[in-house]
Amino acid sequence: MAELLRSDVMLAFAVMTAVTVAARLGGFWLMGYVNVTPRIRRMLDALPGSIIVAAALPVAVHGGPVVMFAIVAAIVATVVFRNDFIAVIVGMAVAALARAMGFGG
Repeated sequence: MAELLRSDVMLAFAVMTAVTVAARLGGFWLMGYVNVTPRIRRMLDALPGSIIVAAALPVAVHGGPVVMFAIVAAIVATVVFRNDFIAVIVGMAVAALARAMGFGG
């Protein structure tokens, strides 16, 4: 715990926080100058899904069969229930159950 409270670590946290806040506020400020056409609206609506795919794809590629099975289960849950939250819970539950049953990877 003591190494977490070092001044260089706290400075790094402060800088990362400032950069994150600046990026978010800058995005809101820049979007004030963008004319939101139907094409841009479709792009903005697709953005959260593409960010999730970009974050999950490396895990899926290197995660092994348990991860792939959990992702497939989450995709099926998304199609069936039309609820992202339920899909995340189903995917996590499938991965946890598979690992608890002794499947590795």
